[in-house]
Order: sequence, then C-alpha cells, then structure tokens
Amino acid sequence: MIKDSSSGYGLITIVLHWISALMIIFLFGLGYYMVGLGYYDPWYHRGPALHISVGLMLLVLTVMRLLWRMVNPKPVPLASYSRTTRWLSAAMKYLLYFLIIALIVSGYLITTADGRAASMFGWVNFPVVIRLDAQGVDVAGKIHELFAWGVILLAALHALAALAHHFIFRDKTLVRMLKPRKKD
Repeated sequence: MIKDSSSGYGLITIVLHWISALMIIFLFGLGYYMVGLGYYDPWYHRGPALHISVGLMLLVLTVMRLLWRMVNPKPVPLASYSRTTRWLSAAMKYLLYFLIIALIVSGYLITTADGRAASMFGWVNFPVVIRLDAQGVDVAGKIHELFAWGVILLAALHALAALAHHFIFRDKTLVRMLKPRKKD
C-alpha cells in the first residue's frame, strides 16, 4: 500500500504526485500575480521570497520523486492502452519532468544572479553556482515564463487525459492515482 505494485501506485507516489501538482498550480498563480504588481505593493517584495521558497521545495520534491521512481517498481500499463497511448503517456511524463526541472533551474539562475544564495524559507540556502549577467537574466526570465506556461498547459492536458480515461474510456487510469493499491 505504501510502495507501488505492478497493478497500481502506492501512497508515497500518490502523495508526491498531488503535492507536486498543488505546488505547481500555486507557483504559477503566484508568479502570474506577481508580474502585475507595482513596487509599492506589499507583495512585490513578499511574493518573490515565497515563490522562490516553494520553487526550491518543488525541486526537493521532484528529486525525491525521481529517486523514488528509480527504487520502486513501476506499475504496468493497463491492458486497454494502445501503443500510441503508452507512447504519449511516457512522452508527457518525461516532457513534464524536463520542463519542471528546467523551470526550477531558470528560476534559481534568476534568483542567484545578484550573488546571493537562494533561500528556502530561511531554513536552507542553495549556494550560487553560476552568476548570470543582465542579458543572461533576461534570457533566463523569458525561459522561465515560457516553461511555466508550458508546464501549466501540459499539466492541464495531463488532467484532461486522466478525466477522459475515467469518464469516456472508463478505465482505472485516474483511480490508480487516487487510491493506493494493495501489494500484488
């Protein structure tokens, strides 16, 4: 029930998935909100610190998810999945992971461009590894925005596909990510 089995996902995978989803939605919403703030708005200064901290938490969670996937058995695809469905599912997963990691890296590069470490709620500081110049920060900012929209659009497509599997195809795709499976 804690670990994945060949027939479905375990509690750890499910919790990591849904916490990641909520964090991504929150980060996107906060980022979208922050873009329109004026200098004298209180959230002009508070928002970025929260955005950075939650983004770094998402980095830690994403690394945990990837490590968990490496040491945990992967559920087998449902028998009803076509070859195309299996390919699209894998492509979506890898593209989402790539975009999430690239999004976090670009945010980190923007955050540390001034030479200060990126702080996760003041608990942990992520040191400066590379300092970008002004032009590099602009490029990283454009990448950050573009990839944020890409993650949200792919996540929405991912959610729509799960709902289609549940309500149209009537298979167990969505249920497997909602309810932990007992061991096979």
